[in-house]
Amino acid sequence: GQRDEEEEHHSLESFTFYLSEPLSKERVEAFSDGVYAIVATLLILDICEDNVPDPREVREKFDGSLLEALSEYGPNYLAYFGSFVTIGLLWFVHHSLFLYVTKATRLMGLLNILSLAFIGGLPLAYQLTSEFAEKSHNEIEAIQVSCVITFFASIFQFAIWTTALLHERETLHPFARYGGKEHAFMFAKLALYPCVSLGAFFLTCLLSEFSTAIFHLMQIVIPFAFLALRIFVRICLTVIKSVMSLSRRKVVLLEEEEACLSPTETLS
Repeated sequence: GQRDEEEEHHSLESFTFYLSEPLSKERVEAFSDGVYAIVATLLILDICEDNVPDPREVREKFDGSLLEALSEYGPNYLAYFGSFVTIGLLWFVHHSLFLYVTKATRLMGLLNILSLAFIGGLPLAYQLTSEFAEKSHNEIEAIQVSCVITFFASIFQFAIWTTALLHERETLHPFARYGGKEHAFMFAKLALYPCVSLGAFFLTCLLSEFSTAIFHLMQIVIPFAFLALRIFVRICLTVIKSVMSLSRRKVVLLEEEEACLSPTETLS
């Protein structure tokens, strides 16, 4: 029995060491960029193939007005822009994450592949939300599927950063470590999409009037909220630093005044 316990302990150590072995950071980034590029290409191919009006239909149904014919496909274009913004911002977060990762491990590579697997499902989410654009039960379910795909694509990115924090001295730049300059903002960046996708999912359960148009408008607005978040964080940090510097100056001035007083005046 003791021998079996020793062998099991040794196998667990080998498995842990295997997951913590280094992985080429450059190859992880190159593979990820390729997947993001292919997914973005699939989106634009779907738009060009299925959402372009036929010339005969433009002449007969819309009296030759191309703009009126294009307005017929408005929900599909809105779904495209919402999905493309989601892919672009997830790529930006991924880029920011690996900018501060100094050494990738096999566990981080595995989590990255899981994230990319759900990134690859975003064209499916686009097709669902563009096909079921009218108010129906299927429309709500299409939004929920899109929220689930976005949630898992982003939560695995958050897991990569969490894994890197466990061995931060080896895997992370000092700015992204605990107490680092960018630590709080990295947390906010990586937690943004999981929180938003979960919030949208629960809104579909509570609000029957929640539609694909609202969902895609939320996707488009997120980058501006992201930018406002960064500005807000910077302003808060600046205010905190200025308040701390003022308090330190007051302490220094009081110490200087006490030093200038005579011993009798100090006692009094």
